[in-house]
Amino acid sequence: MSEVIVIGGGAAGMMAAYAAAQNGHHVTLYEKNEKLGKKVYITGKGRCNVTNASDTVDFFSQVIHNPKSLYSAIYAFDASLVMDFMENHGCRLKVERGNRVFPVSDHSSDVIRACKTALQEAGVEICLNTKVIKLCFDGTDDRRVSGIRLADGKVLEADAVIVATGGLSYPVTGSDGDGLRFARDASVNVEPCRPALVPLCSDDPVCEYLQGVSLKNVTAELVVDGKTIYREMGEMLFTHFGVSGPLVLSASSYYADLVGKLEKKEQKPKEAILRIDLKPALSPEQLDKRVLRDFEAAKNKQFKNAVDGLFPAKLTPVMIERSGITPEKSIHDITRAERERFCYQIKHFEIPISGTRKYAEAIITQGGISMKEINPSTMECKKIQGLYFAGEILDVDALTGGYNLQIAWSTGHLAGSSIE
Repeated sequence: MSEVIVIGGGAAGMMAAYAAAQNGHHVTLYEKNEKLGKKVYITGKGRCNVTNASDTVDFFSQVIHNPKSLYSAIYAFDASLVMDFMENHGCRLKVERGNRVFPVSDHSSDVIRACKTALQEAGVEICLNTKVIKLCFDGTDDRRVSGIRLADGKVLEADAVIVATGGLSYPVTGSDGDGLRFARDASVNVEPCRPALVPLCSDDPVCEYLQGVSLKNVTAELVVDGKTIYREMGEMLFTHFGVSGPLVLSASSYYADLVGKLEKKEQKPKEAILRIDLKPALSPEQLDKRVLRDFEAAKNKQFKNAVDGLFPAKLTPVMIERSGITPEKSIHDITRAERERFCYQIKHFEIPISGTRKYAEAIITQGGISMKEINPSTMECKKIQGLYFAGEILDVDALTGGYNLQIAWSTGHLAGSSIE
């Protein structure tokens, strides 16, 4: 039996501690917060999107960074096994649109309760309100971890240490980069970090004017320096600072990825535009016929009073302004060229993007421990024997839909079960 220490009581840390204990080791989990799963508690707006029930093969298409490095972790502990784990420990689940998995109760606390039950049954010792400040190494061999140092100065010995302290997102939950600092202090390479799955900012005053307006079944295309880097259909929301919602959050991860690549070349994006197709179900020809029918039905009205049914009420005056057509102009006086320009604006509603919001609003962190430093079959650090990393601290990230939590469960479980 080995003495195992797990740093961090989030999804990856709890699962790592459970797996290590199930493997016959004595496990102590250290969490600096007053309770376990503080970030899990707020995920999915408090409902906790536990995982995604799509086929495992499809999972990897949703991973932006280093999907191949997750093969061992995901196949060893996939979504079905995560669901079995939750159900077996008292958290009943349901599958919703997009194969998103949630607790039947819609309460994230049930997920955390299931994890705590599993930890207690496995005999894991849990130490809350306990901050780890440093990793310790063998006095004769700095290539082997020997334990940890706590904030009160106490040094605790261990045969293996699993670091699952999260990234930098939602710092209010305690994600302040401790684990990244541990890695750097041990000369483990850390890839630059950026907020991801985060709202996008725009200087266009139209966003503040449309604050609170939600668009459903639209297509959003993110174009950076003339190249489309993301395109998908779904929902989005205007805010006082820019745009948010599922479509935008996913787009932000591709944006952050591109910004990171440019920064390595000491470059920045010159122009970023979010192009929204407000009527993606209609081709340009079909849209023109639809608008023409509306115009014919309202040929005695002014333009500003003839397009109410096309958009949410607050968006209508914006579209009228962008069309370039005088609001008071009679419908029967509108030319074909003006109508076509109006239709073009409907299919090409553009918003300039100036950047992303900060970590405080980011669902995940992009970047982290370089996967080149990790043995993907065990999650053990290649440079330092007995040191493992799991969860958001790693340079792996995925789109919304339960995929990032699945990465946390899977990498944590692999790390814990790999300790001999």
